[in-house]
Amino acid sequence: MQITRAGQTPSRKGPAAWFTGEIRIDPLFNPEAPDRVQGALVTFQPGARTAWHTHPLGQTLIVTAGQGRVQRAGGPIEAIHPGDVITFAPGERHWHGAAPDTAMSHIAIHEVQNGETVTWADPVTEADYLGQ
Repeated sequence: MQITRAGQTPSRKGPAAWFTGEIRIDPLFNPEAPDRVQGALVTFQPGARTAWHTHPLGQTLIVTAGQGRVQRAGGPIEAIHPGDVITFAPGERHWHGAAPDTAMSHIAIHEVQNGETVTWADPVTEADYLGQ
């Protein structure tokens, strides 16, 4: 058994290469072989969002606070709220973030495959984020 106490793992800012706006990442758990599941609490300030990206083994988001947005390539922008669970298939291109005027937090869970968890792509433009 291992207990990681609240505050034991430092928060970090979301890198500008992967995010637009202000994002805080609070790691929750990271794998040690043979485990391969990672999780983090990610908080997006209003208007903040990820870049387009994929996960080799998919991703699950659990919205914990606020209001957000999510979109898969070719699909509509969807509103997300506390208690919503969003699952992306392996390799599904998508983005997620806060609503324009409201912050949003979610727990992000994904698996490691061959040392990789995510492939980052281009930023989500303001026009795409606003659905214009």
